[in-house]
Amino acid sequence: MSPAASKDHCVAAREVLNRVGDKWSVYVVASLSRGPVRFNALKRMIDGISQRMLTFTLKSLEQDGIVTRTVYPTVPARVDYALTELGRTLLVPVRALVRWAEKHRPDIDAARAKFQRAQEKKTARLSRGGVRAPESA
Repeated sequence: MSPAASKDHCVAAREVLNRVGDKWSVYVVASLSRGPVRFNALKRMIDGISQRMLTFTLKSLEQDGIVTRTVYPTVPARVDYALTELGRTLLVPVRALVRWAEKHRPDIDAARAKFQRAQEKKTARLSRGGVRAPESA
């Protein structure tokens, strides 16, 4: 692969990961996996998301062709959100990522605890006048 092609692949991957790797997009995609959902039901399904952030996330996913928004001419208006065919293809890697996270969560927790203990030991050594941290310029 040429350097230019490699750079193009990196840019494409970064753009996609920026979209699906934000805090809420994966939750929205997963919540729509069983079919169309109305806005308020979707908001109830996603713990902690604000109305403003859900609106922003849905618009972004709609812009990228992952979600469709269907407005029904009723009073009051009914709006359903659903995954597009492209959005449904995203379920495979999302589910794989969730399975990976569930499987490796204990390993990650152990690594974090080990790192934290090492940081605490380093801080204790420094406070006792041990090895000094390098001064920044």
